[in-house]
Amino acid sequence: MRTELLRFDGAVERNPAIDAWMKEHAGELGVIAHQWFDVMRKCGDEVRELLHDGCPAACLGDAPFGYVNVFTSHVNVGFFHGASLPDPARLLQGAGKFMRHVKIRPGTATNAAALRRLIEAAYADIKERVENGNRREKP
Repeated sequence: MRTELLRFDGAVERNPAIDAWMKEHAGELGVIAHQWFDVMRKCGDEVRELLHDGCPAACLGDAPFGYVNVFTSHVNVGFFHGASLPDPARLLQGAGKFMRHVKIRPGTATNAAALRRLIEAAYADIKERVENGNRREKP
């Protein structure tokens, strides 16, 4: 089973709306969101960004691979194809067909190395999908 890739119009190299979003979320949770979105931004030269559903999303060209969002007591670092990512540290949450996220709460230890590997894997995954055709999703 092959599915069409999700594509977003309007992704740009550096979106001023995301910088404004980060300023609006300047507290402790915003710092966490900014830290992890910066990791996404640095995945490669082809990374583009936009606000989608009110939160920063990172794309390879127009194909999204990750996002961050701030909630009342936590930050989600999410992945558009998270269900197909390797997750040996078992950080990913969610039961949807495609998307997964990692919840980060201030004052709670986060396996930063494993989360960084997830972000890098999400970028490599979307790059593979874009360059070589969309892969079959895990059942």
